[in-house]
Amino acid sequence: MAQFSQHQMTPPILLAVPNVSEGRDLRTVSAIGDALAGEGGVRLLDTHADADHHRSVFTLCGRPGELADAVLAGARIAVERIDVMDARSGDRASRGEHPHVGALDVAPIVYFDSNARGAACAEALVLADRVAEELGVPVFLYGELTADGHGLTRTRAELRRGGVVGMAERMAAPAGADGGLRPDFGPSWLHPTAGATLVAAREPLVAFNVQLAAPGTVEDARAIAALIREGGAEGLPGVRAMGVQLSGAVAQVSMNIERPLDVSLAVAVEAVGRHARVDGAELVGLAPRAALEGFPADLTLSGFDAGRHVIENALGF
Repeated sequence: MAQFSQHQMTPPILLAVPNVSEGRDLRTVSAIGDALAGEGGVRLLDTHADADHHRSVFTLCGRPGELADAVLAGARIAVERIDVMDARSGDRASRGEHPHVGALDVAPIVYFDSNARGAACAEALVLADRVAEELGVPVFLYGELTADGHGLTRTRAELRRGGVVGMAERMAAPAGADGGLRPDFGPSWLHPTAGATLVAAREPLVAFNVQLAAPGTVEDARAIAALIREGGAEGLPGVRAMGVQLSGAVAQVSMNIERPLDVSLAVAVEAVGRHARVDGAELVGLAPRAALEGFPADLTLSGFDAGRHVIENALGF
């Protein structure tokens, strides 16, 4: 993946992108955002709340040493107000379409340049330790923070397999048992309401959703996602994808594009469009400028504001 040039950047140089499992109670979403924005020199750049996914994604920026404080402040509100353990009832609709294991579900620290990687890793580890120690929530590391000697890393998808029920079962398995799971920080059991939190340090990725036009169905969306995700028959490198159904029976292909400077949003749209008519698209959070190059002029990108949603513009470099 190409990198942002360090000399073009001005502080702050890191982002945090906490995702919480609440997208319907806007008072809770607002309270979490206020807590995130209330710490030191941290700026809250964007809040994206989605009722169908029952998820909110916050993007904030700050200097190394500031972001952990801010994310922890927001995490306190999430832990107090969000109960993900009701997913044990099996009513998936009540907890939304997006896979999750915690109230503060994921909290990656994002760097733009290899020179800032060490600072991002350090900030992520401080955050993981404090969430576990101060909030009593088990924390699992993923991505670069878990790389073994062969370059293999633990993924979000592996940790989320089976949701909170699956994670609880694996955490309860005897040490060394096949499928057993132990947190990197904190208690060896799920928080009674807030579940677990996943923490990483990473380069920017783009969360991107594509809506299918009628008569496209959720089955069509799932089939397309299986084709275009990395490892699929038409797999795009670094693309994670799933098909979901939104309110009003709208089918959506929901993607994380982990190499957005190599696989642009236009490429992702074209890949979906080979199999179904596309009716709209949505950017979740921010994206690097290069990822938006060549985006179809005739396709609506819902709620997009170049001043707020292009990383370089939002940070002023």
